[in-house]
Amino acid sequence: MIHAFIFDLDGVLTDTAEYHFLAWQQLATQLGINFSREDNELLKGVDRMGSLELILQLGKVQLSQDEKLKLAAQKNTQYLKLVESMSSADLFPGVLPLFSSLKAAGIKTALASASKNAALVLQKLGIPDLFDYVADSNFIQNGKPDPEIFLTCAQALGVAPERCIGVEDAPAGVTAIKAAGMYALGIGEEQALTQADLVIPAVSAIDQRLLTRLLTM
Repeated sequence: MIHAFIFDLDGVLTDTAEYHFLAWQQLATQLGINFSREDNELLKGVDRMGSLELILQLGKVQLSQDEKLKLAAQKNTQYLKLVESMSSADLFPGVLPLFSSLKAAGIKTALASASKNAALVLQKLGIPDLFDYVADSNFIQNGKPDPEIFLTCAQALGVAPERCIGVEDAPAGVTAIKAAGMYALGIGEEQALTQADLVIPAVSAIDQRLLTRLLTM
């Protein structure tokens, strides 16, 4: 039996990917680096400093650690300006009904986000109370695809990893879920999420029939 669902945030419950892209693109342009939407796909599921490193590699730019920290902070400031406009209307369809069904079934829920701003985004969306535990990059040392954040959530919930379902839209996140010994539910396309145990197009695809099947595996 499954006792917990652990969700990624961006691309699963809402879409802040566009905000991240615009903020990173602005920074890349400042550094003289061409940064396209295709390049941005490499950043999915990767934390802030890891994303900056990938962009610097694209432009073959070398900087000191102090310079990297300043640029990462600059990107975050721009991202936060964009996030200010978010509201509950930015939740993906099906999110609230799914959480209602999970709560009714006594299933614990946690958030495992690579974003250091996850708490702010949850507040803007009006859903911080939906989670029994929230973990983001502020809580862990190793980002995805390392399983640390998912294992941290499972431990906080008091649920064995094999009794958890992780929900992710990024390959790095799915890798982290599998490395944690959990069932991986992918959101997106099967071609991109080859390690997932099951791939569905969106959270809204989790109807009562599928949820029952998942909970009784």
